[in-house]
Amino acid sequence: MPSVTARFLTVALYQFVDLPDCAALRAPLQALCDAHGVRGMLLLAPEGINGTIAGEPAGVHAVLAWLRSDARFAALQHKEATAERQPFYRMRVRLKREIVTLGVPGLNPARNAGTYVKPADWNALIDDPSVVVVDTRNDYEVGIGTFERAINPHTKSFAEFPAWVEREKQPGGVLAGKPRVAMFCTGGIRCEKSTAFLKSQGFDEVYHLEGGILKYLETVPEETSRWHGDCFVFDERVSVGHGLAPGHHQLCRSCRMPLGEAELRSPHYVAGVRCTYCHGTRTPEQERALAERERQMQLAAQRGQEHIGARQPGTPARAGEHGEAGAIQKKDGA
Repeated sequence: MPSVTARFLTVALYQFVDLPDCAALRAPLQALCDAHGVRGMLLLAPEGINGTIAGEPAGVHAVLAWLRSDARFAALQHKEATAERQPFYRMRVRLKREIVTLGVPGLNPARNAGTYVKPADWNALIDDPSVVVVDTRNDYEVGIGTFERAINPHTKSFAEFPAWVEREKQPGGVLAGKPRVAMFCTGGIRCEKSTAFLKSQGFDEVYHLEGGILKYLETVPEETSRWHGDCFVFDERVSVGHGLAPGHHQLCRSCRMPLGEAELRSPHYVAGVRCTYCHGTRTPEQERALAERERQMQLAAQRGQEHIGARQPGTPARAGEHGEAGAIQKKDGA
């Protein structure tokens, strides 16, 4: 349950639903969020909606109520977390071809996803040695936390997942013989598509964690958990742990990679400028610009102000404007 003392409410949501008029929804949804001081990122596509928003609870619930007033979103589910500070700098509603990009035409997760498994039943499923457990997230996400026995496909983007499946279903691969497969992701959206894809490839017994890792961490006691590490999230919290408590990672402002204690101690790490992952990839001029941005952010924080580039609620976005909320989306979404 959200804390009654926390000022800001963060909500992650998605729904696969036929949305041929998605373009017509963009402007009113952007205006509504701006009017209520809600920030974050929402993606609209013909296949549905996906995103994370944050703001004062009344504003966030007003946006959710507006969405659910459309009969197509009446069953829209969301996950909540609280914070003492606004985790986003701007609000953007964007139009996309897919709300999570897999690049496989013809999939319909709304009608052909795998079997949902509730968090309370997940341990029993993945403890079964006959079940192949697959983490459908990207390599940088898996690197900071995952479930016991989970296979890491080592993908850099979700669009690489079909090629991994094609390789691994060949003789000798982990998916050869079409075994029972259990898949999971941050909030559930990638698994809806990945299970639909596996079913299109002839896999009959395909399962996915209902509500994703976030719902598992929220509801399953740590003492019985099969989860190890932190879960990367697509906002300024960077990562969360059991009970959705803040994790142990910071974000590199240069390359957007999550940084743990070891990376923060690296001699290559300079706050706001570079880390062990992007060291040597920027020109001296670029590093100086990043250092100046970091200095301005620190000065703004000392004055109790928002980052110098933050757009205030109610101010229209400029064409081509990109903010932290957009940058932190980092390839795929939940």
